[in-house]
Amino acid sequence: MAEIIDGKSIAEDVVAKVKEGAAALKASSGTVPGIAVVIVGEDPASQVYVASKSRKAKECGFHSVQHSLPETTTEDALLGLIGDLNSDPAIHGILVQLPLPDHMNSGRVIQAVAPEKDVDGFHFINVGKLGTGELETAFVPCTPAGAMVMIERARGRDLSGLNAVVVGRSNIVGKPIANLLLKANATVTIAHSRTHELPALCRTADILIAAVGRPKMIGGDWIKPGATVIDVGINRVPAPEKGEGKTRLVGDVDFVAAEKVAGAITPVPGGVGPMTIAMLMANTLTAAARAAGAEVPTF
Repeated sequence: MAEIIDGKSIAEDVVAKVKEGAAALKASSGTVPGIAVVIVGEDPASQVYVASKSRKAKECGFHSVQHSLPETTTEDALLGLIGDLNSDPAIHGILVQLPLPDHMNSGRVIQAVAPEKDVDGFHFINVGKLGTGELETAFVPCTPAGAMVMIERARGRDLSGLNAVVVGRSNIVGKPIANLLLKANATVTIAHSRTHELPALCRTADILIAAVGRPKMIGGDWIKPGATVIDVGINRVPAPEKGEGKTRLVGDVDFVAAEKVAGAITPVPGGVGPMTIAMLMANTLTAAARAAGAEVPTF
C-alpha cells in the first residue's frame, strides 16, 4: 500500500514557516506582508474561497484587505482599483478572484496586476520567468507550487534520473508543474486527452501528475509500481449513499486502485487542495521580503 502524502499536514508546516518568516521580517525591517483580495459579484464558491484566504492571511499576521465589488462594476473601475493597489507600498500581493463577470476581460485584468505583486503567478512576465527557469525572481501559480513541495517531500529536491508524466496542459497547473519538474532535473512528458496510448505512457512515470478534471480517469493499471502520484483533480460526483442529490469529491485518479500500486499518493480531498492557500501565503511573504530587500524564505 502506498504512503499517503498528507496535504493538510504539509500545508500546516508551510503556514508555520510563513508565520515565523512574517514575524522575523517585521522585526528586522518593520515590513508587514500585505495582501489584497479583490472579488467581483456574488458567486458562492468564490465567496467561500475569498473568506478562507482572508482568514489564513490574518492567521499569518499579514495586513489583509478585501475589496468586494458589485457585479455591475465596470472593467475600468476594476482596473483603477488594481492600479491603486499596485502603487500601495503596504500591499505586496494582489489576488483577483476568478471567475470575473462576463462583461470583463479576465486576461486584461490579470495582466494589469504588477508582476512583483502577482502572487497568483498568472502575469506573462512570471509565466516567462518560470518557463526560462528564473525561479529566484518568479512567482509560481499556487497549486503547482504546492504540488511541487509535496513531490520534494516524497522524492527530494533533485529529481535527476526520474521520469515525470504530467497529464494535463493547462496554463494554471499542467504547464507550470512541468517547468518546475524540469528545473528539478526530471525528464518530463506533458500528456493530455489526445495523447496516443496514454495508459502506457503513464506507466513509464516515476512521478505522475494528474490534472485533467475527469473523475477517476487514471486507473490503478496506469500506475508504475512504486510511483509517486500527485492528484490535482477536484471533481464532484453523485453520492447516493449519502442521500438523494448528495455529492462527494474525487480526484482524477482512482485512488482505491492506485493506492495498491503507487509508492506514494495524494488523496482527494486532503491532498493538493490545502497546499494552494498555503502557497498563496508563501508567495505573499516572498513578495514582501523582496520589496524589503530581505532574504527570501524557502519552503
